[in-house]
Amino acid sequence: MEFDQLKLSNQLCFPIYAASRLITREYQPYLDNLGITYPQYLVLMVLWETDAISVNEISQKLILNTNTITPLLKRMENLGVIERQRSGSDERKVIVELTKKGKEMQFEAAAIPEQLAAGLISEKMEIGELIDLKEKLESIIRFLTEKNKIE
Repeated sequence: MEFDQLKLSNQLCFPIYAASRLITREYQPYLDNLGITYPQYLVLMVLWETDAISVNEISQKLILNTNTITPLLKRMENLGVIERQRSGSDERKVIVELTKKGKEMQFEAAAIPEQLAAGLISEKMEIGELIDLKEKLESIIRFLTEKNKIE
């Protein structure tokens, strides 16, 4: 091939993309038991950390545009796991809050990270390697987030 830089095997983005898709697939059986999708699970994790926050705060934490988050939240509201309401202090803000059902799902979801990690750890991959990978990816995310704020 004349353009080695365009080979899939020479790209940083592809292994990250492929790993993300495959890990998300590993989550699916656990999330199916909860009746939610992976993006909904991410929203729930944000709300389990800090309940009753704005759509913008959720978008920032998940590095997603609000026009991506809004339909997701609407579906979650239809599932009965969250409620959305306008802020009393600022009508431009929409506050997202867990319902009783959403709060109870935290107990069911608590074992998912450990179960997923157990499925990834093997003689070929140790827990320390996963932790190291997570830290390196977080470093890339911080760098790119800061870079995109400046431009």
